[in-house]
Amino acid sequence: MPLSALIVGFLRRHWLAYASAALMLAGIALIGVWLPRQIGSIVDGLVAQRLGGWGLAQMLAWMIAAGLAIYGLRVAWRQLLYAAAYRMGVALRCQLYERLTLQGPGFFQQRRTGDLMALATNDVDAVEMAVGEAMLAGFDGSLTLVLVVAAMTLGVDWRLAAVALLPLPLMALAFWWISRQLHDAARAALDAFGALNDQVQESFSGVRTLRALGLARRSDARFAELAGAAADASLSAQRWEARYEPAVGFTLSSAIVLSLGYGGALVWRQEMTLGQLTSFGLYLGQLIWPMFATGWVLALLERGRAAWGRLEPVLNAPLTVDDHGRLDAVPTGAIEVRGLGFAYPLAYSAVGAVGATTAAATANPGPAPTLQGIDFVLPAGHTLGLVGPTGAGKSTLLKLLQRQWAPEQGELRWAGAALTDYRLAALRAAIAWVPQEAFLFSATVAENIALARPEATRAQIEAVARQADVHGDICRLDQGYDTPVGERGVTLSGGQRQRLSIARALLAEAPLLLLDDALSAVDSQTEARILAALRQQRQSRSMVIASHRLSTLQDADEILVLRHGRIAERGNHRSLLAAGGWYATQWRVQQLEASLADD
Repeated sequence: MPLSALIVGFLRRHWLAYASAALMLAGIALIGVWLPRQIGSIVDGLVAQRLGGWGLAQMLAWMIAAGLAIYGLRVAWRQLLYAAAYRMGVALRCQLYERLTLQGPGFFQQRRTGDLMALATNDVDAVEMAVGEAMLAGFDGSLTLVLVVAAMTLGVDWRLAAVALLPLPLMALAFWWISRQLHDAARAALDAFGALNDQVQESFSGVRTLRALGLARRSDARFAELAGAAADASLSAQRWEARYEPAVGFTLSSAIVLSLGYGGALVWRQEMTLGQLTSFGLYLGQLIWPMFATGWVLALLERGRAAWGRLEPVLNAPLTVDDHGRLDAVPTGAIEVRGLGFAYPLAYSAVGAVGATTAAATANPGPAPTLQGIDFVLPAGHTLGLVGPTGAGKSTLLKLLQRQWAPEQGELRWAGAALTDYRLAALRAAIAWVPQEAFLFSATVAENIALARPEATRAQIEAVARQADVHGDICRLDQGYDTPVGERGVTLSGGQRQRLSIARALLAEAPLLLLDDALSAVDSQTEARILAALRQQRQSRSMVIASHRLSTLQDADEILVLRHGRIAERGNHRSLLAAGGWYATQWRVQQLEASLADD
């Protein structure tokens, strides 16, 4: 959809505000056209000595009243205009945010976070200015131009008007050329700002890593380079935009010279009065605004077009996982997986996506299969364990259960219905997921735990914190549950963040709990206490636990050993030990490591 269609659609929805503002601008233009004629009448009256003191005072009073009316109308139309334009900005930002929240990992793998943030700031601002300020300024300038030219032609002298307007085609040609260059420069400036924004976001997110590796100076140099590039790109756009003014100045100066020369000759031949020439000069001065408005509107529109060219692909990008489900709730039931197969897109797997086999993706021209022929049934209230070496596909299977990715083969069903039959919001509301890298928000401990249930009481929050074995740690914090944890939970240890995430998942009371190596940062005693608490909830929820630590899965109803994306072994803890395969070998190794650590 081009920017023009977006503007037309917005004008239709807010036609009343724009129509009211347009009427006010029309009133301003009419008063502005009347003023030079009034001044011309005063000049002719004074020259002919027909205008007395009282008459002059009345005419001046009318002019003062006209000036006050113009002031009031300008304030009113700007309030209407900016209110409507800001609504456009709010609508675009909400639309962008909603679209981004629906996208899956594949979309964000190809987009830079900082650049997406820039879209919601600079780019939306540019579109907002094009929809608001440019539209009304264009209407105001066009109406003023038509009325002033009509007053010059019909009210003064058409011959003089024709001579004065001779330079206008040259200005139009200059504006066309400048606008083409400005569009490219504005797009480059927005791209440069997006790159700078992305560098800042990455640097702040990884500031501890940069310091630990001694890369702070290199990061500073990279930032300075991108900041310089952004400044140069913005300066280039500003330079092209600044060229509108000299074009207007040259055109207006040429018009003044031509009108004074020809108008003076008409006055000399007594074909025009001095008051008429004065009025014409004032009308000519009023053409300054339409000329400047033309350049300003073109600059705003070109910036808006460049910004919309960056925004539209993101707003219209297809969802990585379609949300065409019709069911709004997930009933209690078994989860069935039949013949599941999946491969990450090559662009995603080549950068080392979680669960993807990067080496295979690099060696093969096509994407390497991450999961093949996966079959299992998880009855309601049961626990399924997932183990296997790194890159076996454990995390990928959990993501497929959440529909972060769409499987290429096989089917996934829950309570007898395919996962695609459920709306994404309903499906994900029925799943509580605890990733290995726990994410906490810049809020208090209690607010982070109650993220899925903001209405939860303090007693409920403390209860799940005890189940996650983090209550004691919270009580030792300066402000207890009201302690701010800082961005991404930087003030807490890895184990504390994991246990807070588990508490958050338990409070959600979702029928399916997914733990993706969520106990890797806690010691064995803490792990045992958390698992004991989880066992008490086995009747109320199903669980899928992926873990490298086999002790976590001893009580699972079934354990799947994944190797190279396939099920290599399956059974419960005892049967797998008796089979003497990979699971049994890893169990002995981990038990030996645990005994050595105790010694």
